[in-house]
Amino acid sequence: MDFTYSRWFPIVLLSCSNVFMTFAWYGHLKFKSKPLILVILASWGIAFFEYIFMVPANRWGNSVYSATQFKIIQEIITLTVFAGFAILYLGERIRWNHMAAFVCILAAVAFTFLPKE
Repeated sequence: MDFTYSRWFPIVLLSCSNVFMTFAWYGHLKFKSKPLILVILASWGIAFFEYIFMVPANRWGNSVYSATQFKIIQEIITLTVFAGFAILYLGERIRWNHMAAFVCILAAVAFTFLPKE
């Protein structure tokens, strides 16, 4: 079996993409004294690597998942990566209401994968 048609390969690529995306979008929050143009350019440079993983993830993911299913998976990965980032990099705490919201998103994933009529 070709690894690119594995159900897990696009998820691995998507996870890598989300790590870069999170740093591109939020990494600059620890450098608020830097000029805005500098952090914009740095974010664009980081986002380049996000796209290197995201584009093949979407292409290969669509061969094993519907676009809707893959987007829902992407949202779970994004929230998981961001939660780790917020705790480890930004030093934030995840509260009970954040976890409750996360459980609601997990329910959306379950509904997306329910059998068709």
